[in-house]
Amino acid sequence: MSKSGSIAEIQMDKKINIKKKISKSTLNEWKWGYIMIFPTFIGLMVLNIIPAIQTFILSFEKAGAFGKSTWVGLNNYKRLFQDAAVLQSVLNTLKYAVIVVPATVILSLIVAVLLNKKIKGISAYRTIYFLPMVAAPAAIAMVWRWLFNSEYGLINYLLSIIGISGPKWLTDPNMGLISIAIVGIWSSIGYNMILLLAGLQEIPKDYYEAASIDGASPLRQFFTITIPLVSPTMFFVVVTSVISAFQVFDVIFMMIDPTNPALGKTQSLVYLFYKYSFTLNDKGYGSAIVMLLLAIIMIITVIQVKCQKKWVNY
Repeated sequence: MSKSGSIAEIQMDKKINIKKKISKSTLNEWKWGYIMIFPTFIGLMVLNIIPAIQTFILSFEKAGAFGKSTWVGLNNYKRLFQDAAVLQSVLNTLKYAVIVVPATVILSLIVAVLLNKKIKGISAYRTIYFLPMVAAPAAIAMVWRWLFNSEYGLINYLLSIIGISGPKWLTDPNMGLISIAIVGIWSSIGYNMILLLAGLQEIPKDYYEAASIDGASPLRQFFTITIPLVSPTMFFVVVTSVISAFQVFDVIFMMIDPTNPALGKTQSLVYLFYKYSFTLNDKGYGSAIVMLLLAIIMIITVIQVKCQKKWVNY
């Protein structure tokens, strides 16, 4: 064999060995990657995917005595679209989302911008705004229920000092949903503020310095630099805020009694699902209601993903 042939074989062996090493390294990374995501995958399957499949199957059944169910096909869905309470709950949920989501995103962004400045005691302010996320929702609802009390609540008392007769915040059908939306906005600002604050801190300071040199005012910098560059984070906040708004339940459950005349104008789809599934023990119909909610959330999320290309700057 010639010398050149042996050199070529040696080089070929080296290439094969390098490929084998890369292949083993890649396989090792894949192995550890799957090991790391396995607990999350199991949790997702057990707590989300499997219950969702079971709920979908249950929506075609009617719960009977002793835990037995009978197959009724599409009867639950036919009843669903003929039920005035369901249609009213869909309208209530949409109204709540329309009130809460824009207000939450706008106020959270304003607070995040203000708390992104170098001011004294900035950590204390950030903590104060985030406190509603730490407190128990039931405790928050009870405090707000006292504040909104039309007879001895603090809000109406303060209004009476300046000569204004406060409304019946929780018992007036026209005010009940607004009162719940106020609590929803107040309790969501802190969490969204943290997310937007993280997005703001990723924006290079050079852009603002260059804009200041060119004579751009702080307001113009906000609309031409801050909003476009924080739009990916804002998109995430909008999507999660919409999903959270459509899943509102605990505030309604704690603040509005079943005998409250405003219940019909404030109950959401999740509240109606709870009512039929756990109070009236009609789990099949309750499952159909929650599947309707899932369909609405999926449709709105798809629309948001399609529209994000027009206003999100990556």
